[in-house]
Amino acid sequence: MKTADIYKQMAKWQLLATSVVALLAFFLAGTHAAVSALAGGLSAVIGGFCGALIAKTGDKKHEAGAILIAMLKAEAVKIIVIALLLFLTFKLYQQLVPIALILGLAASAILSGATFVGLDKK
Repeated sequence: MKTADIYKQMAKWQLLATSVVALLAFFLAGTHAAVSALAGGLSAVIGGFCGALIAKTGDKKHEAGAILIAMLKAEAVKIIVIALLLFLTFKLYQQLVPIALILGLAASAILSGATFVGLDKK
């Protein structure tokens, strides 16, 4: 399975999880909680997308070391992008609901890992 196909499946599940958390946050705590949950979940989706762009460089390589380096670079980029987006969210969004942001991020991140496990079994 190609990197792009894996990312599409992962993003689909992440967006679904983020939407569910945002809806629950909206009904339980209002608009700002929903926006906070979306910010958390979407930071993981955007980070994953940036990481996937880097990981794609390893698709054409056949040496284990080169593939490993590409994957490590991709994971580093993903983490940096997520951290940067969360930092900006905390700094710029005055009505942030931190627990909603964390729940949106957690749901998206957990589904990201679960997608790889599920795709590995196919």
